[in-house]
Amino acid sequence: MHKVSDQVGRHRWLWLAVLFTVGVTVAVSAQDFKKQYKNAGDFYKEGKYNLAMEAYKPLMVYDKNNPYTEYASFYYALAALNLNYSAVARDMLLQIRKLYPEWDQRNEVNYWLAKIYFDKGEYFQGMRMLLEVKQEDYLEQQEIAKLKRYYLARISDPEVLRMMWEEYPEDAEVGKALARAISLQSYVSQDQELLSAVIAKFNLPREKYTSRMAPEPVFKDTYTISVLFPFLASTLEPTPNKKQNQLILDLYEGMRMGADTLFRQGTNIRLLAYDTERSPSEPERGREAIRKLLETDELKNTDLIVGPIFREELKPVQDFSQARWINMINPVSNNSEYIGQNPFAMLFQPSLETLGTRSAELLAARTKNKKCMVLYGDAAKDSVMAANFLQRAREVGLEVVWSEQFKKETAERIISILARPTEFDEFKNPTQFTMKLDSIGSIYVPSDNPLIYTKVISSVEARGDSVLIVGNESWLDNPSVDLSKYEKLHIMFAAPNFTPYTDPSFLNYRKAYIRSHGSYPPEYMNYTKVGFEFMMIIGQALKKYGVYFQDGLSQAGPIDGRLTKKFHFSPRHDNIGFPFVYFRHGDLVAIE
Repeated sequence: MHKVSDQVGRHRWLWLAVLFTVGVTVAVSAQDFKKQYKNAGDFYKEGKYNLAMEAYKPLMVYDKNNPYTEYASFYYALAALNLNYSAVARDMLLQIRKLYPEWDQRNEVNYWLAKIYFDKGEYFQGMRMLLEVKQEDYLEQQEIAKLKRYYLARISDPEVLRMMWEEYPEDAEVGKALARAISLQSYVSQDQELLSAVIAKFNLPREKYTSRMAPEPVFKDTYTISVLFPFLASTLEPTPNKKQNQLILDLYEGMRMGADTLFRQGTNIRLLAYDTERSPSEPERGREAIRKLLETDELKNTDLIVGPIFREELKPVQDFSQARWINMINPVSNNSEYIGQNPFAMLFQPSLETLGTRSAELLAARTKNKKCMVLYGDAAKDSVMAANFLQRAREVGLEVVWSEQFKKETAERIISILARPTEFDEFKNPTQFTMKLDSIGSIYVPSDNPLIYTKVISSVEARGDSVLIVGNESWLDNPSVDLSKYEKLHIMFAAPNFTPYTDPSFLNYRKAYIRSHGSYPPEYMNYTKVGFEFMMIIGQALKKYGVYFQDGLSQAGPIDGRLTKKFHFSPRHDNIGFPFVYFRHGDLVAIE
């Protein structure tokens, strides 16, 4: 027993010795960590960043007795940054964010990461990192604003800043940088509408950003208008048969009639026609013809270019227009690509974006049931109209419950979506459908494809409920649809080219047309009428505002058309003042 007791006593003293040794070791280790951290800090303060990195390195390894792990990692990154090892610094700061998400110096980590991204030209990543910096006092807010201001001033491309503003619409520093970038461009390159929006949003001093003024008004006794159309003169034959480019010929004939009318009213228009020679099978021929035409002295001194019609011919004419400050207009296109960033370009028609936006506004104003559908084809323009409708619909209180694009192969699905019956009466007539009766208030169909809109029409007719359809005026020339259906279903059409047929101005125009051509065409879309109206509006604008008439038209507000109801040209240089029409007692009338 005594021997056992002695052995236990010796073990007890051994354990006490071990515990004492561990305690001393921990104390010594803690002192070592503190001393090493101070040495590393001294190197950092003296600008000996290589030595500082080496000294911080062992302190970065986790040890429960080491209170300096996060700080050592942070200053290791800053030392690397001072040595221009930005990739090393970035990786270390990102590692700190991952390993120590609750560290109380996280703001500093995000700030320096933002600076690294900005230095590398990764501006969007830098902005996102600054979002995570909590600005707890005024000085911190000023410091962040100063950082943004310094780096955003390096961006000269307004398009980059425009995209940034879309992501950060409330950021004043982004807005100021965007306004500055736009103002530094030449006038011909400036997006005036965007600049005005930014100035208004942040209440910026307009005079600071609008020093590069628009061209002075230029008035002339005679204005030269040059038409770049695919007349295909070499293929034309003196026969009464319709030509393959009849719409182009009709459009120009209407312009010629308009120029004659303007002359009688005291406005002199010199109308010059140039054949771009383009045919669908030979697009390169058109591009080559355009290039040659732009080298002529006549075009270099024209006041207005009408055309080109085809997209692939657009770029050289846009460049020519901007370089020589010559206006260009497309009388029939809805594609805003025609305008681009060219302040001298405009559309006579509403843009696709405007068609979609205004259709949403119409349905929001005229339907009680705010649930709607958007069914469209696979043409690019269909997608643009649909996207802008969807965006505006959210803003004006419409609830889009279904939006789908259809191809030729999938168009049959429209009928199954809208008109698949689920219940029948005793005579086997459908009384209920998969999509319940009156469950939606409207359908927007932004497509000229008969395969799409005829299926929507027949489906809604089969349903027999109160769904409103909004489509395009091009549907009115489809002989396969009985016009009485349009009235029965209360279908509404976006109709930029609508003319009230009882209007005295139209009746006078129709008489003049018949005197020249013998009869008036029955189609709704008469391109001679479009050409005439175009020439009257633009000719009167030239007389009132001079050569550079776009801003005058944009600021004029709604103006009366000669044949059509109203025009209202927006700062985006397209027509936002067009009517919607519907059938009432067999006649097309505009919705007031």
